[in-house]
Amino acid sequence: MDPWKHLEALKQDLATILSSPALLSALTHSSSTIHPSLRASHTTLSSALAENISRASDLSALESHLAHQRETAQAQLLSTHALERQWRAKQASMDHALSGFAPARLYQRLGQELVEQEGVCAALEESFLEGEGDGGVASERELSEWVRRYREAKKTAYLRKERKERWDEGRVGGWR
Repeated sequence: MDPWKHLEALKQDLATILSSPALLSALTHSSSTIHPSLRASHTTLSSALAENISRASDLSALESHLAHQRETAQAQLLSTHALERQWRAKQASMDHALSGFAPARLYQRLGQELVEQEGVCAALEESFLEGEGDGGVASERELSEWVRRYREAKKTAYLRKERKERWDEGRVGGWR
């Protein structure tokens, strides 16, 4: 065989291999013709690919776990909001029920009761004075009954006045 023809055939084979990417790839990556540096590269890439696949499956499992945790947290958040609304409703109901016992309301009631009690004492005094104008003399029992009622009314008025003064001076603890 003519060496030039053989060389020409090899040249033609080489041109065919170079023009076909599939043939070139097969020749480059074939186990019998692969270069040692390319083999090391393939080994490294294969192990990195296996590790990536392993991490991807781990991430996929974590993703489903995270989705479950999010759903659970969302359900708990909704439950917490519902409980908070219930608490606010109960708080409003409690505040309404206790509004009569609030410091401002108690102070107002104390002032009103003091005025009313002073009015009761004045009415008792007037009733006593008007009773003498009739010319009739009151019995000792009626007189002692009036004195007892008057003393109780004055005592109550004095105690209320004293409480109001203490409150005004700031001597009532926890109310201001």
